[in-house]
Amino acid sequence: MSRISKLFRRSIRISAAETPLDFVPPFVPAVCDGFSQAIGNTPLIKLPRISKSVGRNIWAKAEFMNPGGSIKDRAAKYILDDAEKKGLISAGGTVVEGTAGNTGIGLAHVCRLRGYKCVIYMPNTQSPSKIETLRLLGAEVHPVPAVAYDNPDNYNHQAKRHAEGLQNAVWTNQFDNTVNRQAHIDSTGPEIWAQLDGKVDAWTCSTGTGGTFAGVTRYLKTMDSGVKCVLADPPGSVLYSYIRSNGKEIIRGGSSFTEGIGQGRVTANLQPDLDLIDEAIQISDEKSIAMLYRLLDEEGIYVGGTSALNVVAAIETAQTLPEGSNVVTVLCDTAQKYTGKVFSKLWLKEKNLWDAIPEHLQKYAALD
Repeated sequence: MSRISKLFRRSIRISAAETPLDFVPPFVPAVCDGFSQAIGNTPLIKLPRISKSVGRNIWAKAEFMNPGGSIKDRAAKYILDDAEKKGLISAGGTVVEGTAGNTGIGLAHVCRLRGYKCVIYMPNTQSPSKIETLRLLGAEVHPVPAVAYDNPDNYNHQAKRHAEGLQNAVWTNQFDNTVNRQAHIDSTGPEIWAQLDGKVDAWTCSTGTGGTFAGVTRYLKTMDSGVKCVLADPPGSVLYSYIRSNGKEIIRGGSSFTEGIGQGRVTANLQPDLDLIDEAIQISDEKSIAMLYRLLDEEGIYVGGTSALNVVAAIETAQTLPEGSNVVTVLCDTAQKYTGKVFSKLWLKEKNLWDAIPEHLQKYAALD
């Protein structure tokens, strides 16, 4: 037995007279051998005040507690593990990706750990703090104009061409590399199932690459086909119209302040699980920004617009189910990368979102 184990055992050795009947030994965090091992096994947080307000249990997977700060750490680790296993990259190689930011941050962390160079292409519409974070992690960052996927100058295509022009390099291709989806079949889905002891009534979240939503959907439906799986979409994404019309319509147009979600096509990560999706809902920016402030005020949770959208979707899904149902969603990352936008009065007014925030919550918009 290790010295730490002996000390722990000694620390909880309490006499029977002192021990309450419901005594539980203190939680001891896992010991991890490096950054990669710390990814996953995040808490599932019940949102108590919001749950009480709807009479259903709203649970949120706290993915902002991954070591790189977002759910994308999972995909980054799995994709690099797979590339190494297949011999696509070797020591001193270069990892190239097109990303809205969080996957790039996860990759940059793991690249530092494993000794790879990291090159990131991203739309120049993303928050400046994401670019700063990537550069602080040693990544080479190329912010490029945001154009549609069918344009050869789309950031994903530029990333692919960059990788193809290098020796010992891999384009990780998060949107169509189905190892992304597998990460959530193997980890996120089983964690949710175990944390609720199989009592999952519904699952919902937004999607960018499709990996998180599709992977968790596949796992939960395998465990219980009755779990209701609902895709949540922001304005400007085509998936809402595509799923609602059974693939007959793709309605384009519109935009959203949320980052990293919304899609103009069906990715390879989402395609295999389209038949498992029970419903799609579209969440307006007004609802998302109001929830962002409500989560801070009522639950003490400081998250970005995508996470707020997910909670709105969970509430709307919950209202279609019996009282007491368990609905699960994801808190993707914190609001730290978006502070200069979502807590700026000037920005909120420019985006016509100021009036969507209840007056008693506007006090949190402390910038400008």
